[in-house]
Amino acid sequence: QSFLPSQPHNIVLWLNTVLILCKLTDNANDLGRENCHSKMYNFFFSTGRREFVQRLKLEAVLNVHDGCVNTISWNETGEYILSGSDDTNLVITNPYNRKVKTTIRSGHRANVFSAKFMPHTNDQQIVSCSGDGIIFYTHTEKSQEINRQCQFTCHYGTAYEIMTVPNDPYTFLSCGEDGTVRWFDLRMKTSCTKEDCKDDILINCRRAATSISICPLVPYYLAVGCSDSSVRIYDRRMLGTRATGNYTGRGTTGMCVRFAPAHLSTKSCRVTSLCYSEDGQEVLVSYSSDYIYLFNPKDDQARELKGPSEERREELRQPPVKRLRLRGDWSDTGPRARPESERERDGEQSPNVSLMQRMSDMLSRWFEEASEAQSSRARPQTRPRGKTTPSSDPPPTPAAPPAPTEPLPKSVSSSSSGSSSTVTASAPSSSSSVESAASSSLLSSPDTEQKTSSLGTSSGNSGGSSSTPPGPGRTGTAEPVLSLHYSTEGTTTSTIKLDFTDECFHEHCSACSVFHRRSAAARIQELFRRRKERREMEESETQNIRRPSVKMMYKGHRNSRTMIKESCFWGNNFVMSGSDCGHIFIWDRHTGEHLMLLEADNHVVNCLQPHPYDPILASSGIDYNIKLWSPLEQSPSFNRVLAEEVIARNELMLEETRNTITVPASFMLRMLASLNHIRTDRVEGDRSEGSGQENEDEQ
Repeated sequence: QSFLPSQPHNIVLWLNTVLILCKLTDNANDLGRENCHSKMYNFFFSTGRREFVQRLKLEAVLNVHDGCVNTISWNETGEYILSGSDDTNLVITNPYNRKVKTTIRSGHRANVFSAKFMPHTNDQQIVSCSGDGIIFYTHTEKSQEINRQCQFTCHYGTAYEIMTVPNDPYTFLSCGEDGTVRWFDLRMKTSCTKEDCKDDILINCRRAATSISICPLVPYYLAVGCSDSSVRIYDRRMLGTRATGNYTGRGTTGMCVRFAPAHLSTKSCRVTSLCYSEDGQEVLVSYSSDYIYLFNPKDDQARELKGPSEERREELRQPPVKRLRLRGDWSDTGPRARPESERERDGEQSPNVSLMQRMSDMLSRWFEEASEAQSSRARPQTRPRGKTTPSSDPPPTPAAPPAPTEPLPKSVSSSSSGSSSTVTASAPSSSSSVESAASSSLLSSPDTEQKTSSLGTSSGNSGGSSSTPPGPGRTGTAEPVLSLHYSTEGTTTSTIKLDFTDECFHEHCSACSVFHRRSAAARIQELFRRRKERREMEESETQNIRRPSVKMMYKGHRNSRTMIKESCFWGNNFVMSGSDCGHIFIWDRHTGEHLMLLEADNHVVNCLQPHPYDPILASSGIDYNIKLWSPLEQSPSFNRVLAEEVIARNELMLEETRNTITVPASFMLRMLASLNHIRTDRVEGDRSEGSGQENEDEQ
């Protein structure tokens, strides 16, 4: 302790000096480099406590990518950082001299979401996964052509995370949107392109598996976070794959623990991050549009945290779909972002509002205005003679998978969580000028958000409303009605279906029949899904699975914009997370007290990875770089007033954006094109109808 300076100017340099003294004074056979580093690291944490994190300062910025950096990980010795990005490259960087060791053109065709060094391979073997579900096994000493052949295309949908097994250079696990956790053994194969492959499925969760973590001390315990708010812990010794010949196929086999915060137990809230503590005694879980929770998997008696009161819940309750936002609209992120209520109160009108933001606002405004119009149409009113009274609309139901033989509709699939709902909106009065402006700008706008959204073409009418042929009982001047159906039905993604139609005046029209058939199919699907979940629950209860409750909660940050938002432990005393406000949040692990706030990104901080031995923190996010933080400040500093202001804003914005759906920019192009197409057809139809009427008059 006598070597610890009262106000060190460079603690990293000081630690390296102590390391040299440590090497000189201790027996080299008993104390290796890693053990000595670990001793200094733990010593500093135990003595520094909150002063340690309150001295953190930006030390270096590594500009090694041309896209958002979605994954960072240290090698075993802490000498290198492996990173992956939207630019599809993998980069190995030396954080001490700031030099790039290797840049690998990975072969990925979508955003790289996770990459890891394989243990005990001298940092020469890497596994990585991406948004298109493909996993690459890369050997840094082999040619690009050979490495691109070593791919696994087994997942369908996004592959979220790769997890290596401690001290195992041959096997790794992956999880993805298809609901599976897969286990691969490189001794058996280094590639697999078999269509609809099920050989390596270890667990089928039947809902999106968004994060996995292996217990560091007991590596056969595997924690899996899913989109249904639950975390399940399995004993891998009881599991197998078809490739190994002992796959059971039951989602409860090997499960020993299952938990979720009480208020999320009946909701679908995606887990964005999951990690074990170093001693394997606790699990840290981060939830999308919610907070971070600490669990002790062995404790069934942990205290329950109180949720919002019933009155507060009423205040926070929002309509199921309040807003549509285009990917690329980052207006609600970053340190300068403000809640809508605050901007409206202050009359803030920024002259530099981005095109993406204006178009997102336009979409939301269409739906809001039309929702009001739909409400007014629902009220009884006198109709002109010659028109029939419209039948009552059926209740909103999740859209069933459509038949492939029906006409092309307008639909978007988005991985946003939410509840089933229907919103109707009148189409805007004029679309030609907006469409041309939107088309040219959207095609040239970057589309970099990490939320997995894909533009799809589901066949069939989405129901809720339908059109009738032109006739004497209807005028041709009414605007088409835009119907939005948002459903979380299905294993992988939520579905947004759009219909641009007129009001339905005929009760038994063919489109309504299709809708009712779809509704019945959706109800049957829901029935089978619930039966399956009920069976799983019954099996879980018979197996005496532990169900621990929340031990601690950490809040103040905002996690809603991206599907990768890491939270992690740092030493024995700290918990950290990134945030949509562009800050790094650090809490006291044992009390939940907020200890430090670091401004780290212009938009969103997604990844945080502490160095395995030195007091260095690596962070990354939407900015195209990696930032390194060290305790270099001469004295501890924490602006608590600013922190409380940021926390208050985050809480407001979390509620404002909780039910926002993020869609691709092509969504708006498709909608505008559909509106234009409908108008064109209507004008032509009106002309032909008009000419027919004139002929009748002449006769």
